[in-house]
Amino acid sequence: MNAQTPKTLRQIKYPVTKKDKTTDTYFDSKVPDPYRWLEDDRSAETAKWVTEENKVTFDYLAQIPFRDAIKARMEKLWSYERISAPFEEGGYYYYYKNNGLQNQSVLYRKDKNGNDELFLDPNTFSKDGTTSLAQIQFSKAGDMAAYMISEGGSDWGKIIVMDAINKKLTGEVIENVKFSGIAWKGSEGFYYSTYEKPEGSLLSAKTDTHKLYYHKLGTGQKQDRVIFGESQKRRYVGGYLTEDERYLVITAANSTSGKELYIQDLSKPQSTVIALTDNFDSDSQVLENRGGSLFIYTNFKAPNGKIVIVDSAHPEQTNWKDFIPETENVLSPSTGGGFIFAQYMKDAVSTVKQYGFAGNLIREVDLPGLGTVAGFTGKKKQDELYYTFSNYLTPGTIYSFDTDTGQSKIYQKPDVGFNSDNYVSKQVFYKSKDGTSVPMIITYRKDLKLDGTNPTMLYGYGGFNISLTPTFSIANAVWLENGGIYAVANLRGGGEYGRKWHDAGTKMQKQNVFDDFIAAAEYLISNKYTSSNYLAIRGGSNGGLLVGAAMTQRPDLFKVALPAVGVLDMLRYHTFTSGAGWAYDYGTSADSAEMFNYLKGYSPLHNIKPGTSYPATLITTGDHDDRVVPAHSFKFAAALQAAQAGKAPVLIRIDVNAGHGAGKSVAQTIAELSDVQAFTLYNMGKNPAP
Repeated sequence: MNAQTPKTLRQIKYPVTKKDKTTDTYFDSKVPDPYRWLEDDRSAETAKWVTEENKVTFDYLAQIPFRDAIKARMEKLWSYERISAPFEEGGYYYYYKNNGLQNQSVLYRKDKNGNDELFLDPNTFSKDGTTSLAQIQFSKAGDMAAYMISEGGSDWGKIIVMDAINKKLTGEVIENVKFSGIAWKGSEGFYYSTYEKPEGSLLSAKTDTHKLYYHKLGTGQKQDRVIFGESQKRRYVGGYLTEDERYLVITAANSTSGKELYIQDLSKPQSTVIALTDNFDSDSQVLENRGGSLFIYTNFKAPNGKIVIVDSAHPEQTNWKDFIPETENVLSPSTGGGFIFAQYMKDAVSTVKQYGFAGNLIREVDLPGLGTVAGFTGKKKQDELYYTFSNYLTPGTIYSFDTDTGQSKIYQKPDVGFNSDNYVSKQVFYKSKDGTSVPMIITYRKDLKLDGTNPTMLYGYGGFNISLTPTFSIANAVWLENGGIYAVANLRGGGEYGRKWHDAGTKMQKQNVFDDFIAAAEYLISNKYTSSNYLAIRGGSNGGLLVGAAMTQRPDLFKVALPAVGVLDMLRYHTFTSGAGWAYDYGTSADSAEMFNYLKGYSPLHNIKPGTSYPATLITTGDHDDRVVPAHSFKFAAALQAAQAGKAPVLIRIDVNAGHGAGKSVAQTIAELSDVQAFTLYNMGKNPAP
């Protein structure tokens, strides 16, 4: 039976969003930006607009009759114990555990006698659960730890130092840290990266000079020594140590693709930083140091990735020799137990091969099925490693792996109240506009009739070399239970087929990504999975751009559009926070008149046309998103509300004390995902399945 139609809800009265006369000139072209004032995240006027928009949105959502039922089911399914794979530090095995609905997972440890104790509980960091544990790193001896917290989902965080033996804080705190690892050298200090605190808004001001620092315990942050980034201006700088702590490895980049690679031999006093790669033409990382040889993963002259070996005394790129050559599948390696694990992705599905450091293939690891594998990492001395296996129907199950025998055993299998036997997940290949074959995995209930009336969620990303591989989600399980189809398209711009696939969706080929997504929608319709009246599109961040571009290019094709934390103003994205670092994928409006015109041609904000009937739209963002600033979503929502000619609602849901997504509390996550599904089904005129 159909739900009541949206017409029966109280008529939406959107807040009046003022327009000003702000205009920019790009290569002799004038471009109005009437909602520029919404970029000021510190103004009372913007705060008032956020409050008013949220009131309209939550008033609308409150009227959906089955909203509470969806949330209740989400909470019930979410309430299962989750335990992470353990990792060894200083004679203890540490692991994360969540009893189900805890806002943040808790870190425990087990001693050699099997006794468990609570080590660190992030739920105590804040009353509302919005302060999260971003990472924790231990010294090699395991006696010291440094952990980073994020408040309200911000990328800016604090590093807090503690004595890992007695679990006491030392009182040392490193403030205003962003995009950083933590790499201990002995138990005396650690390396970390950050930007100088910007002038103006901490959430939106540009950050473009990253530096690697060394903090010595017992000294103040102002005394921290700059290791890299003082004379060389780089947007992203990272540092980590080889397991024997002999080499400091430094990566430096100005964009999200392509980086320099440096090492410093810490065993030699007064040693200098030397370059392995001194250009941005490829991405490389040091995996291991053994007997004077460095093992390096790289995509240099190998778009799908390979492993090379080089003498650490002469580590320049010209001396690299192939160790595990490139194959037709994308490589993502790890090390543990004295072995290299070459994880390959074949049509977005994992396979794993175990190699010795003599270059010999030990075995192809027998995996539990077709899906996504993560893990096979650990220290050299470990003879037992762990990995997690999941797909769209299988909750993440942890396996222990014997490095000698190659046998896997279930270590922890979650007890989720979802019967995957009732569902099917299959991969199809469809043709995009230019004839390119694109894979898509479609998941649905086995008894569903493919008659074109099924509510369908099409998800995509298509950027930054990121691959969408099969993983389980409680939210998706609820969607499937309610008769929904969930489809994930592996678009160009991603990393599913290596660097060539990525590059095919960048800069002036970005339209390929949108064409791939639109073609996925047309495939689902032509094959009777759904129809335009029952099709929703969803994506976050770069995927939010994807949704914004698709709905403005083909508003007729979709019933519901769900752009989350999206990059929606393509002319100004590079002026906020670290946005300029995305230029490898996008290019910028300042590059050339040609690039400006190309960006303007698809920029979601600039392609909203008054008098057009757009899909029912629920834009989601967080007020503390300092990666893709919420101004993107604010301006897009204001323009779309003003232009909408149809009766479908255009709403924006702005989470308070939330950022780009990482560290979001369980309560916030469930509330948002429930609202997204309720909004989607309601605007399709569908009830959840009984």
